[in-house]
Amino acid sequence: MRGTNTEQAIQYEVANPPTIGESMEIAGGIRWLRMPLPFLLGHINLWLLPDGDEWVIIDTGLGSQATRDLWVDVLTRQLEARPVNRIMVTHLHPDHVGCAGWLAERCHAPLWMSREEYLLCRILVEDTDKPVPSEALTFYAQAGFPETALERYQKAFGSFGRMVSPLPQSYVRLFDGMKITIDGREWKVIIGRGHSVEHACLYCEEMNILISGDQILPTISSNVSVYPTEPEANPLADWLDSIQKLKKVLPEDVLVLPAHGKPFRRAHVRLDELDTEHQTGLQKLRELCKTPIRAIDAFPALFRSEITAGNMIMATGEAIAHLRYLENRGEVRSWIGEDQVKRYQSSQGLSQ
Repeated sequence: MRGTNTEQAIQYEVANPPTIGESMEIAGGIRWLRMPLPFLLGHINLWLLPDGDEWVIIDTGLGSQATRDLWVDVLTRQLEARPVNRIMVTHLHPDHVGCAGWLAERCHAPLWMSREEYLLCRILVEDTDKPVPSEALTFYAQAGFPETALERYQKAFGSFGRMVSPLPQSYVRLFDGMKITIDGREWKVIIGRGHSVEHACLYCEEMNILISGDQILPTISSNVSVYPTEPEANPLADWLDSIQKLKKVLPEDVLVLPAHGKPFRRAHVRLDELDTEHQTGLQKLRELCKTPIRAIDAFPALFRSEITAGNMIMATGEAIAHLRYLENRGEVRSWIGEDQVKRYQSSQGLSQ
């Protein structure tokens, strides 16, 4: 995720967030809950919606013992032991879905997710403690990974499932345009793509509130990556299309409740910034690709911060996503060299 200076553009709804493990009312009885993350972001925002005498949970936090311990206090003290009737998850990333299975079992509540997110999550969890597929090693070797980076990847492979509690064997499907009644108000599902395969946002026109997950964040841009499971994907095209879709269906003054950062307004400003950020990166890549480059050579065009062992997988996936976007538009061509590394060059440069 890359940072963007939007402090003067968007309008924050509140100055200070709740402390980790605590919740506060943000609007219309909706409670803003923060849970810890053991990496740079440090937190994830979860949302607790009143539904009569019951509650709806939206997103669940990482599947760690620390998060589960905090949830016990939230359920008993902060939610006054009132029943939870639904657990809704925006998308499959572990900080969002990690505690979903555990909560579903503890609360005797159904899990609601979009189909592609639910099924892909089930598949990825199955990789836990399995050997690295040869296809994955080839994918990152072709991106230009040195042996040390490939070794780190092999050691880390399968960690996704260690951060996600087992999902229920059945679920309720969220789909684009679906209408859900919560506490007498209608919420509409808006599907976005690019950051994940079928990310579900929830919009209540009556309250003018969007629960955005990672589809719109106030100060960082969500990672948009190609992964070995679908090496020919074009997620950046999906992401840019979703930006335009959200601009069409959301009012400018909607209150955005994001998964990271603070609630804010002026969503159209933020969406325009996200679009511009990627367009700028693409233009830098066009210049860089006048001579052949590997995927890992694209980092300076796309990221201001240093790429380290901890973020190299995400950075590589995003670099490939941008190169794939240009390749699908016919602006860049790729080939595998004798060293079995893929290189990219502008089509114009190759024709000269």
